[in-house]
Amino acid sequence: MAIVDLYPTSLRLLGRPVLVVGGGTVASRRAKALLDAGAQVTLVAPVLSAPARALADAGLLTWHARGYESTDMAVAWYAVAATNNKSVDTQVAADAEAARIWCVNGSDAQASAAWTPAVATVEDIKVAVNAGGDPLRAVAIRNAIAAALETGELPLQRFRGVPKPSAHEPGRDEPSRAGSVGRRGRGSVALVGGGPGAEDLITVRGRRLLAEADVVVADRLGPRGLLETLGEHVKVIEVGKTPGHHPVPQAEINAILVREAQAGLRVVRLKGGDPYVLGRGGEEAIACREAGVDVEVVPGVTSAVSVPAAAGIPVTHRGLAKAFTMISGHEELENVPHGSDHTVVLLMGVGTLNRSLPILEAAGRGRDCPVAIIENGYAKDQRVTIGTLGTMAALAQAAQVRNPAVVVVGDVVRVSPLAPAEIATANYGTRETISTVS
Repeated sequence: MAIVDLYPTSLRLLGRPVLVVGGGTVASRRAKALLDAGAQVTLVAPVLSAPARALADAGLLTWHARGYESTDMAVAWYAVAATNNKSVDTQVAADAEAARIWCVNGSDAQASAAWTPAVATVEDIKVAVNAGGDPLRAVAIRNAIAAALETGELPLQRFRGVPKPSAHEPGRDEPSRAGSVGRRGRGSVALVGGGPGAEDLITVRGRRLLAEADVVVADRLGPRGLLETLGEHVKVIEVGKTPGHHPVPQAEINAILVREAQAGLRVVRLKGGDPYVLGRGGEEAIACREAGVDVEVVPGVTSAVSVPAAAGIPVTHRGLAKAFTMISGHEELENVPHGSDHTVVLLMGVGTLNRSLPILEAAGRGRDCPVAIIENGYAKDQRVTIGTLGTMAALAQAAQVRNPAVVVVGDVVRVSPLAPAEIATANYGTRETISTVS
């Protein structure tokens, strides 16, 4: 059978009788898949494998404990011959052919009237793959497609509703002649943390929800490149903020999320970092719940930890720092724990360096406490400036440091491979266990 002889279709077997001949592992897999589709399965085999017997013992199918008889084909809509005995399978296939019943012949794929594809199911998407009679190749391709669907690399958007078609309507996957985009009726909001900006640092769940979105409400930061992968029908609403400039107030952002969801759309609020780490995600979630809109929060890789890591700086390190404080550069710093062995991570802190650095210096750290500023973490133009509390204000001004940036204050900066020698080595051996850090 040439591959051009195949006409792919999907059978709706709910409540319809099907016949499976054979009691081995393959037969049990076929029977289980048919049961999952809602078919009424009759299994004919003198002996059952353990998986097949489990189905029979559970009362999920009818088992005839004997060999195949031609009369077994009488009421079947579909048949599977999987005895691993070529003569029996050939007889089953011949009886099915005579009765004009589609049959899978497990012993002779080339002569089989129907093939069983490798199937992947992702939510309400079912993908079936045939590969010219090569089942291992079909499985490999099926797995690759399933992985791309799971991660959102393939489009998952719904283009119309999925009501059950009547006898006078086309099949549900047939293109609508009207060409209109249907709606599911009940919308939702997903607050998705996009991570520090690199497209491959968003979570799998976040990427998948983005691929399913009808509307994306996007920040200035985060994985902006992913917006280019969206379909033309996806509405992108820009609500990005810059320091001192908030063109779309938070109350209006909340209203946008509610409005679009109440229109029956899947809305993704794509943020940089994590929605609940200085991202005002809590306010957005409350607004949605108060309006009766379904909302979920998808955590993201927060820039407070990931961006320092991009410069080789751990926020904690054995022998140097056991804890860290993450705080906005706009907040009061006087009550942050003292000492350079307690790491301080400042977000949105570039514009307030002249105020924050002296406060941290006075709080038991001293002028020689290391400081690093990482701009555009994980981007191609990432830049790292390293100095001390005493020198960083001048260094930042000379380098014209700009947001987005993360400021790290504390002895952990010494670990960075980018730290200059005078910082990497200064006082490095004075703390206990430094020589054994691994």
